[in-house]
Amino acid sequence: MYIALDDTDSKDGMCTTYLVTELIKEFDEYQLLSYPRLVRLNPNIPWKTRGNGAVVLTIGKGKVRKEVIGKVDREIDIWTGDPCIEKNIMPRAKKVVDRWAESDKEGTDPGLVVGNGRPPGELYEKGVKEVLELDHVKEVLDSLDLDYWGGGSERGLIGAASALAWTPEDSTYELITYRRRDLWGEPRLIDHDDVKTLDMSLEHGFNNYDHVEHRQGVAPGTPCPVLYGVRGDEPNELKKALVTLKGERPERWLTFLTNQGTDDHIRVRDIRRLEPFMSARVTGTVCSPPRVIRGGHIFFEVSRGGATVTAAAFEPTKSFRDIINRLIVGDEIELWGGIKGEPLTLNIEKLKINRLAEKITKIGNPVCPYCGKSMGSMGTDSGYRCKKCRYRSGENTVHLEIIPRNLKEGWYEVPVIARRHLSKPLKRFNVEEGNF
Repeated sequence: MYIALDDTDSKDGMCTTYLVTELIKEFDEYQLLSYPRLVRLNPNIPWKTRGNGAVVLTIGKGKVRKEVIGKVDREIDIWTGDPCIEKNIMPRAKKVVDRWAESDKEGTDPGLVVGNGRPPGELYEKGVKEVLELDHVKEVLDSLDLDYWGGGSERGLIGAASALAWTPEDSTYELITYRRRDLWGEPRLIDHDDVKTLDMSLEHGFNNYDHVEHRQGVAPGTPCPVLYGVRGDEPNELKKALVTLKGERPERWLTFLTNQGTDDHIRVRDIRRLEPFMSARVTGTVCSPPRVIRGGHIFFEVSRGGATVTAAAFEPTKSFRDIINRLIVGDEIELWGGIKGEPLTLNIEKLKINRLAEKITKIGNPVCPYCGKSMGSMGTDSGYRCKKCRYRSGENTVHLEIIPRNLKEGWYEVPVIARRHLSKPLKRFNVEEGNF
């Protein structure tokens, strides 16, 4: 039996993943038949919750214990077994949601889907890359005879159904720890150096510490129940956090299978076909010098096939903006990021420089071959003339110099503190280390 849930970020700073631990407690007569799933969806949707993430539980009657993946009043194990087919799952699950989600509060639109079937994969593909309509989602759920309930605008059904449709081609893990109820909203006691030590010990970890900006990336900035979350490709390795981070002790913890760090939201697109709310991977040529506006944001234009899009590196990307500032007209690049607004703007997540243009500067006027004197310009594109003997020469006789670019071809990415959940870090790319 699957239980999928989305859009419960409201009551007392609640977060959806915390409700997973409450659901596990509610259905303690069943076992988990797989890792609970944390599925991030389209990050550009304006009406999303904080991380635009939905969760999925698979419960049933287990036969063989496999491994410990969490602790919620008791150790939580993964088992192999058969899914349950009970009829009272929905009212029990809804009771948990009702306890924590203020469904009558504007902006809180929980969605709950329960059943033994799963929607087709195209629902997830559209939910992570484009915009899904609620009516279409309901049609799919009805066709599969899945039980569902939505509060408020029912928009949470879109995320719940999309998450349930996820069939991973690429996946990662996140171990999430939770605070005692009386500490919610209080400052988190997490030692900066402990996080750095942990990150350096994780061979398969990512996005946990920013070694460029020297900031931790595991603790949220919101007053939610999460103490910290540690991400990586090896789930058992992440348990090091439970002993390495020695500050505030978590009340409970759970490891999730996730689509974080996979770039599932990105699709190769033509600049002429870009629309708001999508994510894109586009190639083109820089056609305007980068310009800095108030607040430290940087903008420039990229063109291909007669079409142009504005690209942006916003202030939170910090040192990444230094790379953008070194681009010049003629550079051939590839951009990955989300599309927003009118005019359309691509918010850069990653950059690949395919070819650097030569940066050439004039270092002096030509010298007259007869008088040995420096010649004077006769105007734009009009050539040069010797002031003494009146000898004339063309524009191609000027003295030029190629300026070193202080930039290399290859990959660049925004720092850890500015990365989206879905954005795939270069650490997970199969590229040579010297190329990024």
